[in-house]
Amino acid sequence: MNERPYPGLSLQAREATFAAEVYAQRQRAAREGMQARGIDVLIVTGPENLCYLTGQQTPGYYTFQALVLPLEGEPSFIVRRLEAMNCRANTYLERLIEYDDGIDPLELLCAEAAAKGGRVAIDKRSWFMPIVTFEALVARLGDLSDGAGIVEALRAVKSAEEIARIERAAGYVDAGMRAGLAAIREGADENALVAAMMQAAIAAGSEYLGMEPLVSSGERSGVPHGTWRRRRLARHDPVFLELAACHDRYHAVMMRSAWLGEPPALAQRMMASCQEALAAALEALKPGNTCADVHRAAQRVIDRDGFTDNYRKRTGYSVGLAFAPDWGEWQVASLFEGIDRPLEPGMVFHIPPALRDYGRFTVGVSETAVVTEHGHRVLGKLPRDLQVVD
Repeated sequence: MNERPYPGLSLQAREATFAAEVYAQRQRAAREGMQARGIDVLIVTGPENLCYLTGQQTPGYYTFQALVLPLEGEPSFIVRRLEAMNCRANTYLERLIEYDDGIDPLELLCAEAAAKGGRVAIDKRSWFMPIVTFEALVARLGDLSDGAGIVEALRAVKSAEEIARIERAAGYVDAGMRAGLAAIREGADENALVAAMMQAAIAAGSEYLGMEPLVSSGERSGVPHGTWRRRRLARHDPVFLELAACHDRYHAVMMRSAWLGEPPALAQRMMASCQEALAAALEALKPGNTCADVHRAAQRVIDRDGFTDNYRKRTGYSVGLAFAPDWGEWQVASLFEGIDRPLEPGMVFHIPPALRDYGRFTVGVSETAVVTEHGHRVLGKLPRDLQVVD
């Protein structure tokens, strides 16, 4: 372990999101999951899981970083030297193993994991575990167990402190979406809408996002996950807006739809179906039901209205800690058929029913909602109607 380069400068946990005991408890819970699987050492590389277990957050997660969490003893963190001071500021970790550019961090990781001894596991689903890295670890450490899901299972149910941060993010989303809707007018371009949304959300308090806003207009809106591309709005255009915001890396999300002039009958029927599907999903979002139950509630409305072919997707997904490329917690929980995980108080979901006349338009509406003891609580404050702009 390298000596601290600035011994007189006290950075430890200066920017930590939670108290030291919060991270200590999370690590204890992860160790219980490790023990249940017969794992002695867990290597964690996903930025969301690293943030959850230690508090580490940095836009520089494109460089290699890893937590080595033993079943017993002190954890250690492999980190690029340029990011080490950041790691000290955000975490309570004592053992940082820093590497300079040009040094292979896998040598340090393997030495640290081997020194801990026992059965080593890594999250084999992690986006931040390239094949070449995994093969190098296997070559040096031997067969690796799969630690996927250990930390994600802990992240599913949020604490009151986490929910408070998601609620703050929802307030930023409200501000951004309100500004984006207000910017819709003939002659304005998609970039103006996004600029208004982002300016308002950031001014309200948002940090950088796990994913860019999804904003499109006209026939472009009929392509899923379209993003702004300077197109100017014209009479009779649909406008689709989806935005997240972030507080201490905790995200909330909202989707809304608008139309310049009178919407066609199909769009109005689709929007009514989306609104009813959202209401049905929210009604089912309560303890005693499963993730699949919520999806089925929305799907029944869509099927009844004849839009089954326009809705072949999950009804929602967990939200909370996120870094690019996604604002959702896709690894944690989804509201979809076959996912029979029971809902628990403290779970948080984004529920975005959207229907498309593919290649022509999209309409949709969404909410971020918390599962409570007896039902749910919606965090957004904006009306859900299709906004008609004269």
